[in-house]
Order: sequence, then structure tokens, then C-alpha cells
Amino acid sequence: MTAPPNGRSLRRTLAATVSMALAAAGTLAAVALAPEAHAAGVPAPSPVGISGRGATVPFKEQEAEYAATNGTLIGPDRLYGHLPSEASGRQAVTLDAPGEYVEFTLTAPANAMSFRYSLPDNAAGTGRDASIDLKVNGNQLKSVPVTSKYGWYYGGYPFNNNPGDSNPHHFYDETRTLLGSTLPVGTKVRLQVSSTSASPTFTIDLADFEQVGAPIAKPSGALDVVSDFGADPTGAADSTAKIQAAVDAGKAQGKAVYIPQGTFQVRDHIVVDQVTLAGAGPWYSVLTGRDPVNRAKAVGVYGKYANQGGSKNVTLKDFAILGDIRERVDEDQVNAIGGALSNSTVDNVWMQHTKCGAWMDGPMDNFTIKNSRILDQTADGVNFHMGVTNSTVTNTFVRNTGDDGLAMWAENIPNVKNKVTYNTVVLPILANNIVTYGGKDITISDNVMADTITNGGGLHVANRYPGVNSGQGTAVSGTTTAARNTLIRAGNNDYNWQFGVGAVWFSGLNEPLDATVNITDTEILDSSYAAIMNIEGATKGLHFENVRIDGAGTYALQIQAPGNASFTNVTATHIAQSNPIHNCVGSGFVITRGTGNSGWYADPPACTGNWPAPQWTNGGVPGGGTPPTDPPTDPPTDPPTDPTVNLAKNRPVTETSHTDVYPATKAVDGDANTYWESANNAFPQSVTVDLGAAKAVKRLVLKLPPAAAWATRTQTLSVLGSADNSTFTTLKPSAGYTFNPSSGNTATITLPGTATRYLRVTVTGNTGWPAAQLSELEAYTG
Repeated sequence: MTAPPNGRSLRRTLAATVSMALAAAGTLAAVALAPEAHAAGVPAPSPVGISGRGATVPFKEQEAEYAATNGTLIGPDRLYGHLPSEASGRQAVTLDAPGEYVEFTLTAPANAMSFRYSLPDNAAGTGRDASIDLKVNGNQLKSVPVTSKYGWYYGGYPFNNNPGDSNPHHFYDETRTLLGSTLPVGTKVRLQVSSTSASPTFTIDLADFEQVGAPIAKPSGALDVVSDFGADPTGAADSTAKIQAAVDAGKAQGKAVYIPQGTFQVRDHIVVDQVTLAGAGPWYSVLTGRDPVNRAKAVGVYGKYANQGGSKNVTLKDFAILGDIRERVDEDQVNAIGGALSNSTVDNVWMQHTKCGAWMDGPMDNFTIKNSRILDQTADGVNFHMGVTNSTVTNTFVRNTGDDGLAMWAENIPNVKNKVTYNTVVLPILANNIVTYGGKDITISDNVMADTITNGGGLHVANRYPGVNSGQGTAVSGTTTAARNTLIRAGNNDYNWQFGVGAVWFSGLNEPLDATVNITDTEILDSSYAAIMNIEGATKGLHFENVRIDGAGTYALQIQAPGNASFTNVTATHIAQSNPIHNCVGSGFVITRGTGNSGWYADPPACTGNWPAPQWTNGGVPGGGTPPTDPPTDPPTDPPTDPTVNLAKNRPVTETSHTDVYPATKAVDGDANTYWESANNAFPQSVTVDLGAAKAVKRLVLKLPPAAAWATRTQTLSVLGSADNSTFTTLKPSAGYTFNPSSGNTATITLPGTATRYLRVTVTGNTGWPAAQLSELEAYTG
């Protein structure tokens, strides 16, 4: 990728670059045939190529919905679980018959292309393989393999590959191919279906065309993994040991290590320390592979872990890591890059089909990722985790991550003075485009964030997640700088909360966020729900200056927790609700208004007791979403207190012990067939669920697996509650509760409705087994 230009204007606006003309122009049907072999996509701002912001990429991007086609336009649609909702711009084109095509016309010379697409899953959930024809000016060039084996996840977090489960998502994948020669401007490049026998449909989202340079030659004096160490460039043999030997020799001899053109099978980590590992370019030098027996071992380039002393003075550049990760297992270290790498640089590395692009576990210092591409991950794009300091992600393009795009998580050890700058982060399938969980003096500037899918926003600053607290120095502190960012179609509905998350949002879940947070010179465009939101605990010290809000599906401001903020030269237009603020905490949130504000303030604000259906503008055409049915409390809390909502489902949970493969997470996963079981003969045993905020819990439903193999048993247990997870009071004294398979193996416990955040069930006896057992702990307010 090309290095970003210098000298950015601090007061740059995007009015000329990204226009949001939001006049009503009728309602577009969710699916419509494209007339006369031309797509009819609704104009929507693109996150690629915004002057002065985001990554400077080497490709020209074209969206299928604006190309020539005889296929079917799908979208615009932002509803989670719908195929177009995960497409760039929330629109795509589906081809479902031989002869159907999408045809792009080159706007710059190109000798390579990538395209983003979706095929349906197969019945087993293992994916299907097919191919699509690539034609140039009407002539067949090649048939390009495509697959759905890296997409389609189901169920609750961390998800599975079972099509019989609910919640299908993560539909799209990308592939790349060289075109054999440089095609001039005006060339027509067509993706065309030749057969539907292998796949009934092919949905095309976009294509990226680029001019790939010649392979980079071996640096003078470098060691060659092929000629010097016998690595196999055909990919037929496992080259892990030979590349590791080359890297070790490079360190010992003070020489760079060169990966020539080829595809190399790597089935475990290459561990690097005080060495340069360089390739011929990410289109030419490819590391790929996974252990055929132990699937927890796969290709990756890692520093030594911090508890092993970490690594330092490492350069990784000019190659690709293309993994084979098809599921999410959080315990597996199957990331493209990992470990601890101090005083080190990753430059022009293509990371795809791994769990995370780079999950860095500190303590470590002065690490940089730059000029890289991170695509199609099952979890985060990058996570600076635990004591990562003075480190940077810059000029990097991120798309289709399974979790946060670019994240910093200060778990137990402070993250300090990290920077996330000039990146483009698009389509995180879960959570946020860019986020800092805790951290001191963090900078998030000059980025583009677009098309958040669910359970997150574009930009998030929060005291959330384990190990983030002021007691350990890991909470948000110092000055957080978020300057010159552009957010497009960011934020979306949270399927746990059942209300929208703002494009820019703040949380004090673990403890109040009380620091200086400066949001300046920023555009928040076409937000799916609110433009700005705070929730949980309290949020203090927010400062907004020179911010343009243009288009919001619900409100300009969604205030759900106490705190304070100042606003200067903040303007808002095209806000869906006539009252632009939703605030049920009243004077608990203090707004200080400077000069130059317009369009976002109202006194009194709205406090309706229900959430309106979002009105999505899609660049000019009003559309609608399905409104959540669960009203919030006053103020709204996490999650809403509809009496039919199980407040404990998928919430954080701790335990006194567990045996074998039966941890407490299985007691809150929504599946009565899985269960928590404590250690044997070690009563009392307990499980504690964090509901996220104080709730007036009036009823518990405890379950064991419904299978007849579970004999009737009585468990003696009590229920306790706490506001701080430290001091607990008894909500229900100890008593025996019988679980009988003939009546569903459930026990219902009524509670007094005392406001409780931490809910604990303590078991002191079990007539059926010498351990505590629960398949589900469900908590309700009615």
C-alpha cells in the first residue's frame, strides 16, 4: 500500500467529497430487478478514496450495484441477518442463472483484481466450492474458484458452524486473482455465472482493481528460505521447520531472511526475534496452512510471548499470510501475527482468513503496523491487548472482521500512548470499527469507519471488558484524541439490548468514564441509529468541536447515562426524529453549549419510553427498519427490562470451579442441552452473573438438560445479589429445589425484586451428583 500524504488540514470538511443530499425521494423496494442490464443501486457514500482520510490504497474500488448487470439488485437493507446488510453500502447484486453477470469498466490500468462475494452455505455448514467465469471484453480469461467455507456463522457468541442454529451471519468472503497482463482504462471485466450446479446463487458486492508491481528482488546478503534452506515454494510440503531455521539463522548472522515467489505450507507459528523477514510482495510470497490433525495450530508469524521475554527489533514486510480458519475458538492462537513485538514493524503484509490479523499480548512497546490489508477474519482485525504502549496502526485497510476492526484492550496492564491513524475500517460483522477499552493518552485520528453491522458503533471509547479499571491504571485516562475522522453508516442495532448503538458512543460499564475525550473536526454521516450515544455508568469530560452530523436514523444524541459534555460548532441535519435528543436522565447529563451549534439541541429532550424505528437515508432515499419491540427502562439500561427478556443470557459469568469441559459460560448460553458442572465433592459451589446494570430481578428459572438420561435430583441452593460484586445480600435463603425431567427439569424461584447487578446462585448439595449443576440460569424482571 502507498504511504499516506503528509500535511493534513485540521479543519478539512468533506462537503465536496462526500455529499449527503437527503431529500425524500420515495421508498426503494428491498429487492428489485435491475433494468436494461444496468444496476440501479441507490447512491451511497463510499469509504474508499476520501481525500485526506483513511488508508491510501493501491486499488480502485467499484460497487456491483452501480455496474452493468442482468442480475438482481438486493438492498439497501441494514437489518442484521439479511444478506445485503453485510454488503458495502448495504447493497449488492445476486446472480442466480447461467449467463447472469456483473461487468465493471476499468477507470485505471490494472493487472490484478479482488472481488467480494457470497455463496450460500451447504446443509452441513462446511461451505460449498464453486467457480465463476472471468471475462475480459467478452472473452473468457479464466475461471476463478469461490467458496463459502470461510463464511456463515450461527448461534450466539462465539458462534458455530451449525446451519440448524439461529442467527446466520458473516456471509461474504473475498478472493483475488492476477489478470495476466495490464488491462487499459475502459476495459470491461465481467464476472459471469456458467453453471448453478455447485452453487444456486452468486452475490457480488464489489471489485477492487489494481496495478501490482513486479516482484521485489532478494535484498543483497539476505538468506533465502528456498535456495538456502529448502522450503517448498509449491506448497506441497510442510515448510514450517525450514522457514524457522532460516529465521533463526538470520538472527544469529544478523541477516535479513527472504521469502521468494511461491506458496509455502506453514502449519505452526514462525517465531521471530531480532530479524527481518521479507517477501517479494504480498501478491507473490504467500504463507498458508494449518495442521491437519491439531486444528489449534496454524500459520502465523509470532514474537515470543511476554512471559518468555518477548521479541524485539523485528521487521515483517512484503508478503501475505492467507490462513485456513473457518471457525471461532477464542483460546486458539491462530492469528496471522501475535506474541509480543517491541521496537518492531509490520509493513505491507496481507492478512486474510486467520482468526485475528494481529492480536498482540503485551507488555510490549513501540510496535507499528502500516501499509497493510486485513480481510475476512473470524475475530478482531488488530487488538493491542494488555500493556501495549507507544504503538501504532496506520495506513491499513480492514474489511470483514468477525469482531472489532481495530481495538485496544487494556486488560490488567495499562495501554499508553497508542495511535490509530489514517486507516479505513469497513464492515466489522460484530462490535466496533475502532475502539479503545481503557487506555491512557490514546489517539484515534484521520480514519474512515463505515458500515457497522451489529452490537457496536463506528468509534467507541469505554471502560468496558475485564481488567479495565482505575485501580490497575487501565481505565480511560489522560487525553483521548479523536480528530478528523469520517464515519459513514456507522452504528447499528444491538441484538442483546434491542435498541440502536450510536455511530460514536461511550460506556462506563466497569466504572464511570472520567477523563478528557476530544472529538474534533469529524463527520458523522448517515448513521444507522443515533449519531452520538452514551450508556452505562457515567461519562464525563466529553468535548465535541467542529463536528458535522448529516443523517441519523433516530437521534443526534442518545443519552442513557449521567455525565457531561461540551459542544462547539457542532451542526446536525437530516435527523429522523423531530426532537433530536433522547435523554431520560434529565439534568444528570450536563450539556455545555459553545458557539456555532445547530440542529441537535432541544429543551426538553425526548424521553418516550420506546425506541422509534430507524429511518435510513441511504444517501438520499428514505428507508425504514424494523423497530425493536422491547421498551427501555427510564433511564434505559443494559439490557432492557422487558419481563420476558432473559437478562442473564450471554452475560459475563464467573464460577468457583468447573470440571472438564463444563464451564459456567454454558449456564448462560441459551442452550439447555449444555451445562455447568462444578468440581466434585467440594460444596459450596457458586456461579455469578453480571447483568451489566442493577435490575429488579423477580424471577429465576434454573434448568438442567431436558434429556431423560438426567434422573430426578434435588439441589440445595440460595440466591444472593450485589451491586459491586463484593458485598452480597441474600435474596432467597437456602432451600431444596427439585429438577424432574418429566416436567422439563426446571425450577422457578421468585425473588423480591431488589435491584441487583451481580446475581449469584450458591449450591450446597445435590442428591443426583456430588457437584453443582446448571444448564441455564435465567433471570427475569417479571
